[in-house]
Amino acid sequence: MNLTAKTPKPPYYAVIFTSQRTEADNGYAEMAKRMEELALKQEGFLGIESARDDELGITVSYWDSLEAIKNWKNNISHQIAQKRGKEEWYQNYHVRISKVERDYFASKD
Repeated sequence: MNLTAKTPKPPYYAVIFTSQRTEADNGYAEMAKRMEELALKQEGFLGIESARDDELGITVSYWDSLEAIKNWKNNISHQIAQKRGKEEWYQNYHVRISKVERDYFASKD
């Protein structure tokens, strides 16, 4: 089973979101699911990968352009989620935007 996003040939862009959560859920899981469903409908969205342990969460979303990333950041529903994240869900977070110049995939399957 492949849990990684199926991305096109580079170049494309990655938004890397690392975070430390607060203790309370306060609807976080539901909102995260809604944001992923919404991103799937967003023009330029290519895929997502996410992992979380007790200390750190890392979500990488892939986009076909910087304009698509900007449009996602400005999406009203996403802005509401961002606001709640700052106020309720995250002790801290870091966002990095990178251009993917090269990628390769290997599998035992």
